[in-house]
Amino acid sequence: MCKRSSNIGVERSRCLFIMPSSYYLIIGVAFIFHTHGIPWTKEKLRHRAVTLTDDEIRAALNRTDLEEMWEKFLKPLLVVRYPGSTGNQAVQENIKTTFSSLGAGWEVTTDRFESDTPYGRLPFSNLIATLNPSAKRRLVLACHYDSKYYPPQWHGKEFLGATDSAVPCAMMLELARALDEELKAQKSSNSNLTLQLIFFDGEEALFQWTSTDSLYGSRHLAEKMQATPHPEGATDTNQLHGIDLFVLLDLIGAPTPLFGNKFPETKPWLSRLQSIEKRLHSMNQLVEHPNSVQYFWPGVSVGHVLDDHVPFQSRGVRILHLIPASFPSVWHRFEDDEENLHRPTIRNLSKILQVFVLEYLNARPTVPTNPQNAP
Repeated sequence: MCKRSSNIGVERSRCLFIMPSSYYLIIGVAFIFHTHGIPWTKEKLRHRAVTLTDDEIRAALNRTDLEEMWEKFLKPLLVVRYPGSTGNQAVQENIKTTFSSLGAGWEVTTDRFESDTPYGRLPFSNLIATLNPSAKRRLVLACHYDSKYYPPQWHGKEFLGATDSAVPCAMMLELARALDEELKAQKSSNSNLTLQLIFFDGEEALFQWTSTDSLYGSRHLAEKMQATPHPEGATDTNQLHGIDLFVLLDLIGAPTPLFGNKFPETKPWLSRLQSIEKRLHSMNQLVEHPNSVQYFWPGVSVGHVLDDHVPFQSRGVRILHLIPASFPSVWHRFEDDEENLHRPTIRNLSKILQVFVLEYLNARPTVPTNPQNAP
């Protein structure tokens, strides 16, 4: 089924569907064994995350700053930024500058390409930030940074795409900044697992959603990663084999989002997000959060949405899709702006996501000597 919006005289849609099994392309598994007899490509299936103590959680979230995220990361994203625009270029530079300023030492690469569109051939650029490129396995967080394009007859109005998807991008940048010390230490541990943050260009349809007018960046990058040996020099494995879990964030920033279970194989990780939500609630770390569970509902099955995860899912990558079951009321409307964002929800989800990343990476923060007296 399709969810459609017909505001401002133009019909747009995101389709909900369940893929037939024949659609999936099963990726071959390289038999590169560790001492325990498990191929490294299968370690993701047995991965166990740590559970941070309350003191470790407080230490981890001590540097989280919603106001800094808002000014430093979110506001620069709240510009018209459709592919090829000056705003799109400015956002790219801001993302790159952010990672170059951090102490963890991220490798940032740009996947530049051109594609035919309803408006001719246009340039696109995906940005990929990798904490430790030498690690075989990656936890991937992803979002799209482009904004929906509106034709010239609507000049005078600007679509800023605050929930779609400036907020998810800002949350990922704030995560990298706030957890800089923890991520630097995790990188230095020579773990075979690392963090990769992907910012897609061209998620939005430029005219009307079709299989060719949408998902420009993710379609290109998924194909490129499948064709790129990983680790370097490998003959049987590629970069997609290195993805433990692909976490896609989209349409975040409105109040009372509900994230349900779209993919049963990754339900345990949605359950972990719910567990973290409960723990942070009990620690009074969440604001305007009356119940222990507000956001994450692994027992609720929801439809599949066409989004940037699809080119990866169709190639066998395991997906955790964090998009609200009901889209924000401002979806694809000019009202999707800063004024209609819900700060408490953004703050809460940022904290939950940060703890999730640390626990998945088995990265334990350093607890101050007197944690109860810590600021």
